Amino acid sequence: MKHNVKRNLSLFLVVLVMMTTVFVQPMTTKAAETVDLEAESAILVDAETGKVLFAKNADMALPPASMTKMMTEYLVWEAIESGEISWDTTTTISDYAYSISANPNLSGIGLRQDKEYTVKELYDSMAIISDNGTTIALAELISGSEGEFVKLMNKTAEEMGLPDYKFVNSTGLPNSFLAENVPEGTDPDANNLLSARSAALLAYNLINDHPQVLEVSSQTKLEFEGYTVENLNWMLPHDATFLKEFTYKGVDGLKTGNTDIAGYCFTGTAERDGQRLISVVMKTDSKAKRFEETAKLLDFGFDNFETKELFAKGYQLDGQSSLPVSKGQKGTVEVATDKAIKLPVQQGQEEKYTMKYTLDKDKLNKAGELSAPIEKGEKVGSAELIYEGENDYGYIFNVETNKTVDIVAQESVEKDNWFMLIMGSIGGFFSDLFSTAVETVKGWF
Repeated sequence: MKHNVKRNLSLFLVVLVMMTTVFVQPMTTKAAETVDLEAESAILVDAETGKVLFAKNADMALPPASMTKMMTEYLVWEAIESGEISWDTTTTISDYAYSISANPNLSGIGLRQDKEYTVKELYDSMAIISDNGTTIALAELISGSEGEFVKLMNKTAEEMGLPDYKFVNSTGLPNSFLAENVPEGTDPDANNLLSARSAALLAYNLINDHPQVLEVSSQTKLEFEGYTVENLNWMLPHDATFLKEFTYKGVDGLKTGNTDIAGYCFTGTAERDGQRLISVVMKTDSKAKRFEETAKLLDFGFDNFETKELFAKGYQLDGQSSLPVSKGQKGTVEVATDKAIKLPVQQGQEEKYTMKYTLDKDKLNKAGELSAPIEKGEKVGSAELIYEGENDYGYIFNVETNKTVDIVAQESVEKDNWFMLIMGSIGGFFSDLFSTAVETVKGWF
């Protein structure tokens, strides 16, 4: 009987340990350090700082399909802002734009040539249902021809600093689809090319320069030519039951893409609790997959990163909080950073960030001293953020702007008056003379 009791007690303890393990384990699970994606190329970016949170083959230039239209959208907004056109400007549809719109194998609802369309109608159709004909009509309206518009696209890409790009048309279709309408100056067999990094930077510029773009890209439906059509972005809160599984909280854009050569692509963006992320997946194998892989990226970003102020404005590095000053009314001056450094930090990585000071050499004399006078707020060097961990993917733009801040004087130091400078020089002369005499006397003994 005693043996049975002991055995039962042992079994109870084993079960208890197993149950404790099951319930406690999730509480101690470490944050994910990476994400496994079924996409040829991908990137995840913080939309405020441009910090890259994840990258996979992000510098590989691939056909972006209709993600190309983000550049066309950007140039429409620029033309409106400059006053070249307005949302109420109207235009007719050229034979070229009509032929593309009428093709049942391409994105679009079908345009008519017996009426005029407003820029607003054309833009919404391009942004929400990726209509190719309306895209061409906007390009022709802004630049006179798609060939001239392509030049503007590439010029703007250079100005944005996109690292990998080639635009040959406004829509993202292969040029081979355009027959005799291939834009002047481009190869009939060419494709647009963007890397995931470039697509993310393009999206960053579009969202930050023209945030109203999200008011359009977040619309789930469009009424056009008497039809109601659904936004191609399945991650928005659609009414259709079969799309609800793809709905992702906070998603409000941005642009889908698909051709045979490009596969299924998507540039997405979502905001939660004040944090906006931009994601890009390229060359996935289905409509659903591009949204499933985007959800993985966004989950990784929102679950594992938090924007934190790592170093506050006025930060002083230990041992370098002041610098020596020559010919001043004070012998030292306090220095500190003029701005805070804030960026998304992965859980548990805060301690891996440090600061490194670099002083401006032209501000220092041979003895390593600052020369008076010194103005309060005067820059004397820079402080660089150093990350000593793994998986540092850098930034999509302005690396130095994000990694460095100025070191500035915290107070003014006036130049010493002429009498004190002379006395200092005399004192220095006699000090040197006395030291020489002492050394000479020592030599006698």
